[in-house]
Amino acid sequence: MNYMRTAVLLAALTAFFLGVGYLLGGRSGLMLALVVALGMNIFAYWNSDQMVLRMSNAREVGPQEAPELYSIVQQLAQRANMPMPRVYIIDEDQPNAFATGRSPEHAAVCANSGLLRLLSREEVTGVLAHELSHVHNRDTLTMTIAATLSGAIGMLASFGGLFGGGRDQNGNRLVSPVIAIAAMFLAPLGASLVQMAISRSREFEADRLGAQLTGHPLWLASALRKLEAGTQQIPNATADAYPAMAHLYIANPLSGGGLAGLFSTHPPMEERIARLEAMAGRPLGVMETPRPQPSSPQPSSPQASGPWGTAPRRGPWG
Repeated sequence: MNYMRTAVLLAALTAFFLGVGYLLGGRSGLMLALVVALGMNIFAYWNSDQMVLRMSNAREVGPQEAPELYSIVQQLAQRANMPMPRVYIIDEDQPNAFATGRSPEHAAVCANSGLLRLLSREEVTGVLAHELSHVHNRDTLTMTIAATLSGAIGMLASFGGLFGGGRDQNGNRLVSPVIAIAAMFLAPLGASLVQMAISRSREFEADRLGAQLTGHPLWLASALRKLEAGTQQIPNATADAYPAMAHLYIANPLSGGGLAGLFSTHPPMEERIARLEAMAGRPLGVMETPRPQPSSPQPSSPQASGPWGTAPRRGPWG
């Protein structure tokens, strides 16, 4: 259902782009904006992972520097039949995490140091499974397409002001000046709302697949509850400096309420938690007691087929 919704939203954004481009800039404005937007976003697609990692001051870690974190990512990647992503830690007190990379072969998973201090091993596992779901679904590609179209619409609005609006073959205006001016201001807003709807849809899907990968939806539900409180109380200097990165995080790293919620790239936490509780068949308050942590990987458990391929029926630790 979420795949279909994403496809419909992308189709709507494409149609919106074509309509606004024709009305505001005519064919010349449409083509110019499309070429510029595609060029910018192709560059961002191939280089966005390194750009994001540099901006966030992330440091890569291995099994020697962060054995527990690396082990969790490694076990999840194996169960998802995915290449092992690079693992990074960001020295930020706010509990949060994100994944980046244009494909599973070029992926990186980043966890804030605050997340590793605040969450239990099971909760960290739920968060990282969510992030690997983004990698598995190639959400970076999906959001790059959405950003391309949204950015192109924003540029078309500017070009519309320069060109005076689109005209037909006889030189007559396609729309009245009032409508053209209104479209200049409303088109970027509408495009941003559709882009945010796509981002929210991908978050729900990553929650679902992440919970399915671990076999314990309440691990992620419990983590989200702590992340909601932590992001509201602890600022994220990196995200505040680069708000365009906010959609990457599992929880919205930016503070703000009221109208800010309308423009949030993340669904409401209560709804995400409720969906995970429904998957588990019980509320968060009756979360199962974690079993003792094994010091070494356990024998493989019975296998089951799912969207991840072959994966154990139960989670990594029980």
